[in-house]
Amino acid sequence: MKKSVLIVDDVEMNRAILAEMLNDTYVINEASDGEEAISFMDDHYKEVAVVLLDLVMPKMDGYQVLKTFTEKKWFDTVPVLVISGEQSEPIEQKCLDLGASDFVRKPFNTAIVRKRVDNAAELFSYKNHLEGKVRQQTQAITRYAQKLKKRNGDIIDILGSVVESRDLESGEHIFRVKGYTKILATEMMKRYKEYGLTPEKIQVITSASALHDIGKIAIPDNILLKPGRLTAEEFAIMKQHSSKGYELIQKVKTVWDKEYAEVSSEIARYHHERYDGRGYPDGLKEDEIPIAAQIVSLADVYDALVNERCYKKAYSKDEAFRMIQEGQCGIFSPKLLDCFARVRTKFEKMADQQMDE
Repeated sequence: MKKSVLIVDDVEMNRAILAEMLNDTYVINEASDGEEAISFMDDHYKEVAVVLLDLVMPKMDGYQVLKTFTEKKWFDTVPVLVISGEQSEPIEQKCLDLGASDFVRKPFNTAIVRKRVDNAAELFSYKNHLEGKVRQQTQAITRYAQKLKKRNGDIIDILGSVVESRDLESGEHIFRVKGYTKILATEMMKRYKEYGLTPEKIQVITSASALHDIGKIAIPDNILLKPGRLTAEEFAIMKQHSSKGYELIQKVKTVWDKEYAEVSSEIARYHHERYDGRGYPDGLKEDEIPIAAQIVSLADVYDALVNERCYKKAYSKDEAFRMIQEGQCGIFSPKLLDCFARVRTKFEKMADQQMDE
């Protein structure tokens, strides 16, 4: 099947000469000025292999045509060869700067024009074919990535349900912590770019927050389910859930996405660390604590405060906010507290919704 060429020149003789030298290989289309050329391209640009363009024309000259090609992004798929009687190198450079693929001076050599048209058509045909293959591969990779994300989410949900089966509070608690985590992380992304948070990263953190207490499956029932406050010895055992959760995720990290495994590990191990270094298990301080763990930590504390537990009654939302801001539940990052204050209403709205349900 012949490829299509558009010849744009206000001189009919020039169009006829070019058409004669190319019509054995190409389907010839003609335009007598820039406006006619643009109108043709609007309807047929996907069919055109090469455009041969004169510069000096009525209504719309060649420079305007080149600028329109740029605006309509036709240069992405269609090469333009300027064929002109202009002999000035600055004019040639201007055409190339405007997107032309080549510049041929009149009077032109038939063999040279034919060869340059063939080369441009073949080059762009290969380029367009290659870009099509890239698009296909990109789509395939995107579909695979989506399947992988679902798989990662499924793994987290399965592991989260294990905790839920041990701790009667965990199912609803996990759901609420995920909600608070997303709200807080989104505000951190807006306010503090230095943490490198993105919508994709927030999705991972939110999903991984479900595993913050995964280590509780290794805590004995008599401690995990004890009605009332724990003794110092029992609390020391309970605190081990952070490191045990980390160890558990490390054992299964090879079967899921690296980023999900890494973030889940950080959250499980460090969500009880505190900004002043007085948390556990490693006594990290300030931004030694991964931002994912910092965010989930505050979400976890807030939910624990506003909900009743076997060892305490629920605090009011006002009390919970004040206690966190004043450091009564451990010290948090000033930046994190700033964002917490900004999303306070969203936290309280979510808490009300969950209580109603």
